[in-house]
Amino acid sequence: MKKMTLLGDITPAQFLRDYWHKKPLLIRQALPGFQPLLPRDDLFALAARDDVESRLIIRDGGKWNLQSGPQASLPDPARKDWTLLVQGVNLHDDAADALLRQFRFIPDVRLDDLMISYASDNGGVGPHFDSYDVFLLQAHGQRRWRISAQKDLSLVEGMPLKILANFEAEEEFLLEPGDMLYLPPHYAHDGTAVGECMTYSIGFRAPAYQELGEAFLQFMADSIDLPGRYADPDLSPAKNPAEIGKPMLDAVAAELAKVRFTEDDIAIFLGEYMSEPKPAVYFDTPSPLLQPAKFRQRVLRKGVKLSRKTSMLYAGKHLFINGESFAIGRADRKALLLLANERSLSGEEVAASSDDVQEALYTWYEDGWLLPG
Repeated sequence: MKKMTLLGDITPAQFLRDYWHKKPLLIRQALPGFQPLLPRDDLFALAARDDVESRLIIRDGGKWNLQSGPQASLPDPARKDWTLLVQGVNLHDDAADALLRQFRFIPDVRLDDLMISYASDNGGVGPHFDSYDVFLLQAHGQRRWRISAQKDLSLVEGMPLKILANFEAEEEFLLEPGDMLYLPPHYAHDGTAVGECMTYSIGFRAPAYQELGEAFLQFMADSIDLPGRYADPDLSPAKNPAEIGKPMLDAVAAELAKVRFTEDDIAIFLGEYMSEPKPAVYFDTPSPLLQPAKFRQRVLRKGVKLSRKTSMLYAGKHLFINGESFAIGRADRKALLLLANERSLSGEEVAASSDDVQEALYTWYEDGWLLPG
């Protein structure tokens, strides 16, 4: 694999071997000459929308105030000590989406979103830790990062934010535009704006096993097949009427032990779960809507590309798109996996695909999941 300036002139394999989940990496000029992808006013406008997740954090002495969006109004940028966090900017801006996709040396199933943090002078969210890996790319102005590998991750009680109670910095860096800092999960850090600044956070999904377990049980509820009904033909007179007897416990336990799940069940569950759009994500039907013949003419010339909001994954013979799953036939496999990996198909690649694939492309176009060209 090629070395990447993005990773400090090491290969993705070297990064994953030496740093991923292990230790921080400061990369000076990961993106030389980088400029903000959105002007400040455009970011503020995004934060005012109800389909965009945002948080406003204001520090007043030792007190912290957190306000969830949409943000009807924001403090004056000249005022110190406030921060605006806007999640999922990649869902709403092509350039932000393209930046996020530069990190696809990590599988899509783990790649989450691009968050933009705008901060006035001295703004920040306090010392904290994340439960996932994160790249912190400086986009505008300067931010001072203090970081620590400390094991004490206890939090201040009664705060609207998860702020570390006993943060002790071990290292300190001042980041300029184009600089980037990678931090593994649970690495304590505190970022403070030096003047007005914007930082782009590339975050990764790391679902808790408890969360996955609960969701998997709900998923399996539709496929469990336990025929019959409890019966006790050998029932004896009850000595203690309120007691659940051991025969009933044993009988029910034996039936529940018949519940089984396969590797296919896990693959389908995980693919649907991890490709499911977040609650704030909405897809719009194209307007005007091309009829099937016109759509086919256009995509044979210009190809198709997935919507920024679309998540498309696959595992074995299964394809997943925005929380739905499909079994892939041999004739369809090449085109669909290419679409998932490249997030686009050329006109020639569409033409070479099967009738079933072309029918699916039109259905996904109607749903707003992909676009011609």
